Amino acid sequence: MTKLAKIVYNKPFVLIAYFGLSLFAVVKSVIVNHIHDNYFVYKFAFQDIIHRQTPFGPVRGPLHDQYHYGPVFSILMAPFALLPDGVGVILWVTFNAWVLYYAIKLLPLKEGLYLPILLICAHELMTSSSNVEINPLIGALIILSFVLIKDKKDFWAALMICIGTFIKLYGIIGLAFFFLSENKPKFILGMVFWWAVLFVLPMIYTSPAYIIQNYHLWYDDLLNKNLHNIAPSLQDISVMGLIRNIFNYRQLSNMVVIIPGIVLFGLWYLRVSCYKLLPYQLLLLASTLIFVIIFSSSSESPTYIIAVAGVAIWFMDLDRPVTGFEIFLLVFALVLTVFSPSDLFPKYIRVNYVQPYKLKALPCVLVWLKIIYETVFRKFPEDTKQPAMAKHQII
Repeated sequence: MTKLAKIVYNKPFVLIAYFGLSLFAVVKSVIVNHIHDNYFVYKFAFQDIIHRQTPFGPVRGPLHDQYHYGPVFSILMAPFALLPDGVGVILWVTFNAWVLYYAIKLLPLKEGLYLPILLICAHELMTSSSNVEINPLIGALIILSFVLIKDKKDFWAALMICIGTFIKLYGIIGLAFFFLSENKPKFILGMVFWWAVLFVLPMIYTSPAYIIQNYHLWYDDLLNKNLHNIAPSLQDISVMGLIRNIFNYRQLSNMVVIIPGIVLFGLWYLRVSCYKLLPYQLLLLASTLIFVIIFSSSSESPTYIIAVAGVAIWFMDLDRPVTGFEIFLLVFALVLTVFSPSDLFPKYIRVNYVQPYKLKALPCVLVWLKIIYETVFRKFPEDTKQPAMAKHQII
């Protein structure tokens, strides 16, 4: 075993890095009494929904962020919002980190291969946790929908997709795994059942009229948010944002980029004979996690924990030994996507180049294009049921 492998597969080290970085960030914010605004946006929105007031629009007090989630989010937030702020925010961050950890650990990989994925995600998770974001949970729900379909638990996979969609629309991307299902009628019935349950559930502690009105307001809010994202902001870290800002082409329509992206994404479905091969399925999972972020104008820096999880899964799914170009793509993603928001990265380059030109998206875009290439040209032996790599083999 190489020295690198000893570090990457050292379970205590990986778990301490994965959970410890995020806990350090949030505990520090509690100690210095500077909890991120997002937590109070979530908390106040929960209180607004309980009291049948609109959670959308300007938030009370000096908060700068706004609420952009569905009514079901109030159910999820309830246990945390009822606690003292310091305790609630620490448990919220821990919960998000744990769900993503659990989802990655359940991936159908050879023993121990989930550890390098966690390690690759650790710093990006800290970025999301520092902003008290919900994105680790959304990424986990997407991964869990894949895992449960693989485990022939289609009914519960449908629940993961519905929860993700009703909280933040990103979750609907889990439908990309539909053709992996071996019981499609059960999956469809599960989607209908859970869609109805989650639509009605918030009405129990509010009212039908109030919830229906909130869905209308949510739709309007997302439309307005999209218009705001296109303007210069900390969001739009996407393919569209790269083009808009590098080429100063502000009038670019999102659909001009998204439609070709969907066509490329859909190339996975052409190789029907490979549908049952695990390495090919993992390519779809990695592509899905990256696609939903790099083709969204709502993507911001803390959102990239979802895409980075996709990059990590892609790298661990590669045939070994990996090529120099594949190593370059991973390192490029670690440097520019993962580390650029932190003090480990030169501030001058971050402020003057990475943020204005949305360069955080660039490595993930390149990895995604490499994944698309692999879906078309990579050779998959018909008897391949596991990723073609030995334990402890990193590169």
